[in-house]
Amino acid sequence: MILKSYTVGSLAVQAYIVACPETKEAFIVDPAGREEFLAKELERLGLSLKYIVNTHGHPDHTAGNKRMKSLTGAPVLMHSLDDDLFRRPDIASMFLAWGFEPAPPADRHIEEGERIEVGTISFEVLHTPGHSPGSVCLYGHGHVITGDTLFVGAVGRTDLPGGSLDTLLDSLHSKVLTLPDDTIVLPGHDYGATPTSTIKRERESNPFVR
Repeated sequence: MILKSYTVGSLAVQAYIVACPETKEAFIVDPAGREEFLAKELERLGLSLKYIVNTHGHPDHTAGNKRMKSLTGAPVLMHSLDDDLFRRPDIASMFLAWGFEPAPPADRHIEEGERIEVGTISFEVLHTPGHSPGSVCLYGHGHVITGDTLFVGAVGRTDLPGGSLDTLLDSLHSKVLTLPDDTIVLPGHDYGATPTSTIKRERESNPFVR
């Protein structure tokens, strides 16, 4: 598997390129900034972008959707609950005040249990509401891309529209922390002591989930 991470955007989102080394098909997760650079990275790596995947609908993670789609032609995938919620005029106006334009509608909705496939690479969609109603994690090949559901040593905030701490903790304990111990955690921001972690480490040492 080809796996690359990049820090992008004004709020330092971690974007990920995941690709099949055999077919050179790829998907990109949360390309919310530096879209031209990311498109050139795909070209440099000899990759063809099949999907743009959002872990959730907050604008710091979706701000690059329109430009990335324009540069590559790849469709945008997001859970339906966030696609609907964060395009509501009342909520979009709040994020406009933060300097973010509303993202266009997703081209396709992804749901619990669906698989994002590029060549021989397959990641399962885990619906993990709490940070937002439509938050998802992507699990495959010994890695889990957690967006803002789980950070290294912390969890996502729950004070934005649609957030719920109880729901987030339930998602973590029922969907994420049940993954194998050695699963590598790839968070949506580099907020911890290290850029990545493991499920075992987070289960044992993350104060928010203990």
